[in-house]
Amino acid sequence: MMFKWRFKVLACTLFCLFLKLSAHAQYNRTFVFLHPRTDKPELPKQEVDKLMEGHMANINRLAKEGKLVAAGPFDGGGGIFIFNSTSADEVQKWLSSDPGVKAERWKVEILPFHFRLGKDTSVKEPYEMTSYQFIRYTPNIAKFNIQELPELFLKHDDYLKEIKHTGNAIAEGIFGDTEGGILIMKGELDAAVIEADPAVQEGMLQFVIKKLWIAKGAFGER
Repeated sequence: MMFKWRFKVLACTLFCLFLKLSAHAQYNRTFVFLHPRTDKPELPKQEVDKLMEGHMANINRLAKEGKLVAAGPFDGGGGIFIFNSTSADEVQKWLSSDPGVKAERWKVEILPFHFRLGKDTSVKEPYEMTSYQFIRYTPNIAKFNIQELPELFLKHDDYLKEIKHTGNAIAEGIFGDTEGGILIMKGELDAAVIEADPAVQEGMLQFVIKKLWIAKGAFGER
């Protein structure tokens, strides 16, 4: 038990050191994932429609109040929110007004967030919806690879810079502690591009790719 505790402390310390060296991160947003639930209760279509109407109305209200700066669904279910707050408690309170969240239609994940490329931009109606490739990176830290963690994450950072130089990257940023980060890209994406990342190849990072629908211009792109 003591070994596991020391390992977790060391892993967190090394990862935080990497963030300080490579990102100088100042977390000024809170990122929320709405993960699809496979165990949610079946409801009549009329009730589901009512919950979703309330969900969308709540999104529009929070956006008009300046609390919610970006939101969009994933193909296949779930989605994201980006809130204009650094307080998880405050964001949790704002989320509690969402009928869909109150009904536990999704599993909610709340994370501090820092943009390193792009920026959230409030888009006024009428707006055009567009789709991007959304990549989420999750660290896979184990005792067999922890010593290489700082070097591999620096290589990951360098690889991301190469991707950004292609002009296809819309936004990129990191979450707090050991929660990884995201990359958002336009156009078609071959998974081999992400698999070629040195940190992915060495098993330090895992990733998933989803299609995100969001208002065009939500990340400051033209």
